[in-house]
Amino acid sequence: MKQQVKTKIAIQGIESSFHHQATNMLLGEEQVELVKCESFQEVANQLTGYKSDFAVMAIENTIAGSILPNYNLIDAYDLEIIDEVYLNIQMHLMALGEDSIHDIKEVHSHPVALLQCKEYLRKFPPQFKVIEGKDTASEAKRIKEQNLRGVAAIAGEQVAKEFGLKILDSNIQSMKDNKTRFVLLGRKQEKRVNKVNKASLKFELYHEIGSLSNVLQLFSTFKINLTKIQSLPIIGEPWQYAFFVDVLFEDHKLFEEVTNVLEKAVKELKVLGVYRHNKENLKSEVLKVELVENGK
Repeated sequence: MKQQVKTKIAIQGIESSFHHQATNMLLGEEQVELVKCESFQEVANQLTGYKSDFAVMAIENTIAGSILPNYNLIDAYDLEIIDEVYLNIQMHLMALGEDSIHDIKEVHSHPVALLQCKEYLRKFPPQFKVIEGKDTASEAKRIKEQNLRGVAAIAGEQVAKEFGLKILDSNIQSMKDNKTRFVLLGRKQEKRVNKVNKASLKFELYHEIGSLSNVLQLFSTFKINLTKIQSLPIIGEPWQYAFFVDVLFEDHKLFEEVTNVLEKAVKELKVLGVYRHNKENLKSEVLKVELVENGK
């Protein structure tokens, strides 16, 4: 019997982390081998260095907003967005079973997770320490392995179950409807899955009056729905900005025609990915296609 070859997915974090959950939602746990990384930079390095087949990376949260360094990594490493998933994020405060919430003197978690719970953390006394860590699950695991009394982690419920910690308080994020958007990333290649209706673009404008409004009008004229726009400063060019946008479209050929027009209207245009808008969190078709093409 032929042994199934698992697909290597680079994530920032470890098992039971939110990135692991997003990976399972996109690709299915049974077909995935995690390549666990300590930073998003390492995730990009693993993918471009052919140490992983794909990567999963968070890029946006309803409370914390866009994760701007990750947009820069996708651009700088010439990665391609090939799918997305939206994960409902419920944050929990957890510690060793012997501790109560009154014993906690410091709390550790990923910086974005801490930002999502900033209103809750403000209720603690001034001497209470909030410490940024590598990721949600890793901090919880460290508390368990090192038997750290008086130290809590903020992570998902699945992390407490995985590492045997007690949940001291639940749903502590600032908004109850808290979602994070994760993207499936691959190395650039020509052929991808059909039935695409969403794209992520990056463009830079000439320093002229009305240049941005002209671009937005172009999308509107061709009935391409702009769902997100984010500006980032261009390093080395003071007061100049690049724009990252997400758009929805119905006709792929029309979208390609619009990008051809857009390319002539802007200083620089880069298509970061053309993929399926995964609002229903369906499993990705990309892995299925890759397995067939590679004879796995």
